[in-house]
Amino acid sequence: MRPNLYTAGNITAIQGPLLFLRRTVNVGLNEAVEVYGGDGRARQGRVAALDEEVMTVEVLESTDGLSLSGTRVRFLGEPLHFALGPDVLGRIFNGVGKVIDGGPPIAAERSFRIDGLAINPAQRAQPSDFIETGITALDLMNSLVRGQKLPIFSGGGMPHERIAIEVARRAHLRGEGGGGFAIVFVGIGVPHHTAENFRRAMESSGALEHTVMFLNLASDSSTQRLLTPRYALTAAEYLAFVEQRHVLVILTDMTNYCEALREVSASHGEVPSRKGYPGYMYSDLAALYERAGGIKGQAGSLTQLPILTMPSDDITHPIPDLTGYITEGQIVLDRELERRGVYPPIKLLPSLSRLMKDGTGAGYTDPDHPALASQLYAAYARAVQVRVLASVVGVEGLPALDRQYLEFGAAFEQQLVRQDEARSLEQSMALGWQLLRRLPRSELHRLSDAQIATHLEQNDG
Repeated sequence: MRPNLYTAGNITAIQGPLLFLRRTVNVGLNEAVEVYGGDGRARQGRVAALDEEVMTVEVLESTDGLSLSGTRVRFLGEPLHFALGPDVLGRIFNGVGKVIDGGPPIAAERSFRIDGLAINPAQRAQPSDFIETGITALDLMNSLVRGQKLPIFSGGGMPHERIAIEVARRAHLRGEGGGGFAIVFVGIGVPHHTAENFRRAMESSGALEHTVMFLNLASDSSTQRLLTPRYALTAAEYLAFVEQRHVLVILTDMTNYCEALREVSASHGEVPSRKGYPGYMYSDLAALYERAGGIKGQAGSLTQLPILTMPSDDITHPIPDLTGYITEGQIVLDRELERRGVYPPIKLLPSLSRLMKDGTGAGYTDPDHPALASQLYAAYARAVQVRVLASVVGVEGLPALDRQYLEFGAAFEQQLVRQDEARSLEQSMALGWQLLRRLPRSELHRLSDAQIATHLEQNDG
């Protein structure tokens, strides 16, 4: 640690969570600092911007009580670190890695920079294998692959928080003991009652035993919100690449993170880009999302399931737009399905898991899984097209085959997409085969004759 203490004469302004200082010592960008007010209490912070004459310090805690005349800043000579150990599972932290569950401090073994491990791209392992979530629209139709980053695009008031909790409680690896799997659950900018709901749901289900929770409240500072996913992903990297676990990171809500990024950028006086967001938002999000994956020769992996709410349900908004470029697909929630009482309201046609082929089929799930998912998708797409035609000419004006597709589409949404309890992949596949029996065999172009004979004709008999 450096002994440098900035006195009042060097602090020129305090604006919200930001301190502006004259630069009289050699410091680095993102260097950790401690800020002391008149009460003598140390507040955590970091160097957010600097030039030859001025530097800006982001204070990660409340700046109440700080003044120009009584504030001192200590520079620590290194970036922010997070100290971790084997007993991190089952613990609850705030947005900057401080224990808030009433238990003892973490017995730390190693300390890691929160900006992530440097991974040689040539040493990245190809994502593979299957994580079962208990949600049919994911497991059967848009499978989550270990090492993937697959976002959920939601909207204001949609049940994405419920989905996040259910995935955190139910997600597991098939054919492998629970000791090799862990969850890192991250609430970003959530109200206090929502944070308590997350906490109670994980504790009551017993899932907290293999989960690490990070809860950043809406009342916390925007600067702290920017660090919450970084602390959480540091814990996930420790579990994945030190303890060799398979880790699923659930981040909700990344829109709150981006709003904080815009707020802090504006406070720095930076030139805004689309809709007021900083021009570097793409690279900033990529620095978070690209921490997913695996390393060759390492048994562990890190999978991300980020959740974001699309402002005004606009999928072309900068937040979902940039997220879609970085990640490997998207799961889209639909307000119309929700109005019709379909839960989870996952709209399958715009949803996509680009790495599904790498974690399903023979050796992973079931040899017939990819073909079944493809056939269900094709049939449902045809049913949606027929609905548009029926809205013009009426159901009575449709040929018999199109009316069969209309019935299939309704049953698909109400029986397969809609679910009241968790389903195994085998249960989801059985339901899929059952739905396909509503269609003529001549329409099942995505299935082989052997698959039709095995799963459809024999069962008919």
